[in-house]
Amino acid sequence: MTSVWSGGRSPYAVNSKKFGMWLFIISDALTFSALLMAYTYVRLATPNWPTPFHFSPSIIFSTVMTFCLLSSSLTMVMGVHAMNHGRRKAAVAWILATMVCGAAFVVLHLTEWLNLIHNEHVTPFDNPWGVPLFGGTFFALTGLHMTHVVIGLIYLGIIAFAVARGKFKAEDVEVSGLYWHFVDLVWMFIFPLVYLMSAKI
Repeated sequence: MTSVWSGGRSPYAVNSKKFGMWLFIISDALTFSALLMAYTYVRLATPNWPTPFHFSPSIIFSTVMTFCLLSSSLTMVMGVHAMNHGRRKAAVAWILATMVCGAAFVVLHLTEWLNLIHNEHVTPFDNPWGVPLFGGTFFALTGLHMTHVVIGLIYLGIIAFAVARGKFKAEDVEVSGLYWHFVDLVWMFIFPLVYLMSAKI
């Protein structure tokens, strides 16, 4: 029997696709970290920071959006699990369920944006409270995150289509899951910092 210490293998070997995704996640995490720190600084340095998010509909919408993303993380885990066990049809079904949750998030987010724009008159460059950076920081953070969600939906759609046709391996589904979980994690920082801390009590 060959010993694991006899050489010929690397204990730190990692799949190139997974390694590439981890590098992307680290670089993107730095981007979101810089934006969130800048937002926090501006938020704390502005004593008259607006609190436009009423319990209904903004906080309710953002809470439901959070539930959708958390649910999508669970369905993504189930999809990766099914693919690891060779159950392609189940994996496709779970990935599609993940996409449904992600699409629900986008629809709710856009609805909440339209409410702010039309009812509260908040835009990236103007708002009724005279704090010009409020709209810019809000739409920049949430817009960048929503862009990542939309890209993730396209990515998952490609993965689901390929898996249904018998292409791609379990590692491909796992790599797409890494991206999706990262997007969900970022929202768990945006939700309390941007919404709950600016809720109108």
